[in-house]
Amino acid sequence: SNNMRKIFATKSLKWLEGVEDVTIKSRTITVTGPRGTLSRSFKTVSADIYGNKKNKTVSIDMWFGTSKQSAVLRTVITHIKNMMIGVTKGFQYKMKFVYAHFPVNVNITDAKDQIEIRNFLG
Repeated sequence: SNNMRKIFATKSLKWLEGVEDVTIKSRTITVTGPRGTLSRSFKTVSADIYGNKKNKTVSIDMWFGTSKQSAVLRTVITHIKNMMIGVTKGFQYKMKFVYAHFPVNVNITDAKDQIEIRNFLG
């Protein structure tokens, strides 16, 4: 039967090194680290999310979830982990310019707050 429900599913995650604080308030998780604070709401997830500051862990419990719902647990854990990486190590985005025929001229302003793209349409 495809309606098999797991009675109880749980996943937990240890804080990553350098994470200063993890606060959980009604499914909104706030992670604080040396690089700042990130918060994200998991209102749509029908599971219990709770943290233990003494043991530095975050746990998610789900009762009577279908397999689709149980799959969300791992997703939430991964999101929280990514938030922890974000406030400790940080993320870096790289962008690459390619052109087909006309060379595109790209300049970054002196203040480093704007990118100037010239000759975009040839």
